[in-house]
Amino acid sequence: MPNPTELTIIGGGLAGCEAAWQAAQRGISVSLYEMRPVKQTPAHVSDRLAELVCSNSLGSDLPDRAPGLLKAELRRLGSLIMQAAEQAAVPAGGALAVDREKFAAEVTRRIESHPLIRVIRQEATTIPDTPTIIASGPLTSDALAKEIAALSGAEYLYFYDAVAPIVEADSINMEIAFRASRYGRGEQDEGDYINCPLNEEEYRAFVQALREAEQIELKQFEQEDEHFFEMCLPVEELARRGDNALAFGPMRPVGLTDPRTGRRPYAVVQLRQDNLAGTLYNMVGFQTNLKWGEQRRVFRMIPGLENAEFLRYGMMHRNTFINSPTLLHPTLQWRTRPDLFFAGQITGVEGYVGNAATGLLAGLNAARLMRGALPITMPPTTMLGALCHYITHADPKDFQPMKANFGILPPLSRPIRNKRQRYQAYVARALHDLETLMNREGIHQE
Repeated sequence: MPNPTELTIIGGGLAGCEAAWQAAQRGISVSLYEMRPVKQTPAHVSDRLAELVCSNSLGSDLPDRAPGLLKAELRRLGSLIMQAAEQAAVPAGGALAVDREKFAAEVTRRIESHPLIRVIRQEATTIPDTPTIIASGPLTSDALAKEIAALSGAEYLYFYDAVAPIVEADSINMEIAFRASRYGRGEQDEGDYINCPLNEEEYRAFVQALREAEQIELKQFEQEDEHFFEMCLPVEELARRGDNALAFGPMRPVGLTDPRTGRRPYAVVQLRQDNLAGTLYNMVGFQTNLKWGEQRRVFRMIPGLENAEFLRYGMMHRNTFINSPTLLHPTLQWRTRPDLFFAGQITGVEGYVGNAATGLLAGLNAARLMRGALPITMPPTTMLGALCHYITHADPKDFQPMKANFGILPPLSRPIRNKRQRYQAYVARALHDLETLMNREGIHQE
């Protein structure tokens, strides 16, 4: 039975681990439930905590980008996930990408060695009536999902997420492919990405092949609930939406020059380093639900990948999130039960760093509540505050997951027309308001 003086956290992903760390660092005993490896999910491949199942990139780390601002906020708040990511970082231009195995191993090591955190490898099938954070993620088990549905009395929303293939670096034809980061951003002269250029004829043939390729059949209940998340569409779905949808999406060639021609390609497929050794590369933005044989056939049409060895094929799985605008406060507390918090992708926050950020806030607020202090609402001028405000105030009828972006921040007191200067002003305001809150509430890096 759960101990009323302990905090129960369900889910050992980014949000759950961050929540556990924040609460434990503030003197709270934590029981962290993770059902793997006793019960696996359709997407995970290991028993490590904080395993990354889609991309290995945590997004832009540039200071004047929305994901970069969210990372800056988390660093100031003492994020475990950010510390582990920086230790496992691999070259990725202006982005923060990690060796996913080293990253998960570091998070697991630090969580399992914390004296106030007890990791329980067991499926949580009920919601305790003691202080709890549910961070079970988009792959929440059926038993727990039924419990949450019964508690909310509301229908779930579904969308489909997909993971991108990973190829062996040595199988990439570097006589065609070339190293470069967009606009020359990157730590190495040759660039941090491998780029496979396509001319217009090659691009058109590739798009047609994607449209005609066979997909993995969805289960009947999945077919009935089909609902794609617009920011994570499978490439074959994008191909069907228009002849140039891919060229303006994951295959956009802007900021790149093919050294063989001296010109910008018509389209490009980028591959990003997936491990520190540089032996694995993932296809950026190439989430897919094609049959594995079809992936091999169609993706080998990409110049430079004609002999590619795929060490992991892409796949698609159903993701679940709650209708947060009707269920949660911006503190991430359940509206009718103050000692129950939700965090991570199940709340409708999208992206690795957004998941970790909500875990941080839930862990911090649960610890405050258990120590007799009021939970805090992050300023909406901060990126974390804006995300929490969005998921708890959006129109419930059209609610979709949201990534960090400047569009959800409140307008500046004085409009700034220049985009770059406007973004810099957003960042300066956010970090100032965060520091003010931390000083006022006595929040320190833990």
